[in-house]
Amino acid sequence: MNFVRWRAVARKEFLHIRRDPRSLALSLAVPLLMLLMFGWALTLDVDRIPTYVYDWDATPESRALIDQFRGSRYFDVQRYVHDYAPIDKEIDRSRILMAIVVPRNYARDIQEGREADIQVILDGSDSNTASIALGYAQSVIAAYGAELRSEAQIRRGAGKLKAAVDPQVRVLYNSDLESKNFIVPGLIAVTMMIIAALLTSLTVAREWETGTMEPLLSTPLRPVEIILGKLSAFFTIGFADMLICVLVGVFIFHVPFRGSVWFLLFSSFLFLFGALCWGILISTLARTQLVAYQIGILTSFLPAFLLSGFIYSIENMPTAIQVVTYVVPARYFVSILKGVFLKGVGIRVLWAETAFLFGYMALAFFLAVRKMRQKVA
Repeated sequence: MNFVRWRAVARKEFLHIRRDPRSLALSLAVPLLMLLMFGWALTLDVDRIPTYVYDWDATPESRALIDQFRGSRYFDVQRYVHDYAPIDKEIDRSRILMAIVVPRNYARDIQEGREADIQVILDGSDSNTASIALGYAQSVIAAYGAELRSEAQIRRGAGKLKAAVDPQVRVLYNSDLESKNFIVPGLIAVTMMIIAALLTSLTVAREWETGTMEPLLSTPLRPVEIILGKLSAFFTIGFADMLICVLVGVFIFHVPFRGSVWFLLFSSFLFLFGALCWGILISTLARTQLVAYQIGILTSFLPAFLLSGFIYSIENMPTAIQVVTYVVPARYFVSILKGVFLKGVGIRVLWAETAFLFGYMALAFFLAVRKMRQKVA
């Protein structure tokens, strides 16, 4: 490899970028916009659940139960109704998610020591949200029921009822259980995979379309010099995008950063370089921008978004799909980002993920050089 020739190709790419300020602005702005839109719009938190109450009993005991829901941050009691018709109507219109129905004789069952029934009506069209809401409701009812049993024991003179098991819950790394702390690090990986693959694939494909690639291949330049020269410019843009995303995550979304900056930079280098080489490989296979864009989206966005564990838990996927996720580079980078941001761990814990990214980078670079050599020949 000749350093002078590599520098000439790199200078040529930087000049192309400088002469196309709109593309440069988009390549820097798109990751930022994606991170902001997804970070604010995409949330897994379920709280302030719109709820109707049908208190058929209308007693102090039933009102005490309803107060448990009103005092919880997970429920937003919007209205008291007097029959089922408003509940059905508002659930059909997706204006409420849940309704609490206190049946008649609820207070009498409580006073006589019998088990009292409570009806919880849920909109199951969104099964995930409905399951979480049901869990919240069952927790509120169970806690209130335990409180009533304890008061009944005290009235009988038997002393305060003690639970057989007293769980002491300690949540590590994300103590407030905020979904943004889980989503934003994964978003950085997904965004970088998309931008990196599309940057090189579309740009080189444009050269094939405009006919400027053939004269470049006819020069004494070696394939490795062409690839490294082109990657120099796009790597600079991609690394700037990554830094912007990290700063936005820390200072705008306030995601805790507990790990090593140097390990983050090193792992980002491996992932970004591999993704850029993958874009070069796509551009050598598809000489038109349309085909390169389609292949880039199919091989970068969809696997990174769906199969990386960014949102959907890999453990809950079918076994065949879990096997496929092992060849998705974003899966390992997502694990590294979450480990660095939230857990503060480094290469001693994440060595397997780092080794895979290194292998991915080496393989993508080898295939890109080999394919470019075939084009030169």
